[in-house]
Amino acid sequence: MYYNKVEICGVDTAKLKTLTDKEKKELLQRARSGDEEARYALIDGNLRLVLSIIQRFTNRRENLDDLFQVGCIGLIKAIDNFNIELDVKFSTYAVPMIIGEVRRYLRDNNSIRVSRSVRDLAYRALQARERLQGKDARDPTVEDIAKELSEKPEAVAAAIEAIAEPMSLYDPVYSDGGDSIYVMDQISDDGEGDEAWLEDIALREALKTLGERERAIINMRFFKGKTQMEIAREIGISQAQVSRLEKGALEHIKKQM
Repeated sequence: MYYNKVEICGVDTAKLKTLTDKEKKELLQRARSGDEEARYALIDGNLRLVLSIIQRFTNRRENLDDLFQVGCIGLIKAIDNFNIELDVKFSTYAVPMIIGEVRRYLRDNNSIRVSRSVRDLAYRALQARERLQGKDARDPTVEDIAKELSEKPEAVAAAIEAIAEPMSLYDPVYSDGGDSIYVMDQISDDGEGDEAWLEDIALREALKTLGERERAIINMRFFKGKTQMEIAREIGISQAQVSRLEKGALEHIKKQM
């Protein structure tokens, strides 16, 4: 399990039940008739589905227990609103309900606070986009959405951007054999000044205090842009050793600077 967790919200995930389609159908019919035990059995028998869905969102660094509880709310809504007369599998209906509930939670609990009016406009814009997609079978432009809502395109664009999930500097953008490149690795500052010049001198002096192998690894890794796997093959050690030596060298440089 993610984060090495077996128990989530007091639930042992290793013992989660799995219902057959026939069992789900029978329980749904009983639950629709007011059978609370059947409703609880449906919830209990679909927790594995909730768990599989929230794992898609674990890179957001949200608390897994919180996501699981929110996903369960989506599951309960799906159980209470599912039409058993339709020829549709329950999971087909439940999955988007659970995902939608989790996404709403992530938007509403965004660390960047957005005013209610802007958030409402953004949600109306998202709903309008879905309507236009179904109507025209294409992705509508901001101008199309604004026209549908009788709003200014600039306001619609700003509202949608305001509720977007902020990207962390530590989000991976590429991974090569366990050697990941993060957003922060792609950001550079081209500004030159006295402070940058002094930092460059301090860095060069700190590099001189490293051992020959550590200095070579830092040079290949950060000045020549090689991956840890490439460095490992070149100097004849494992990728894990390269990673360990790189980490130690960086800690040493920080202390020197």
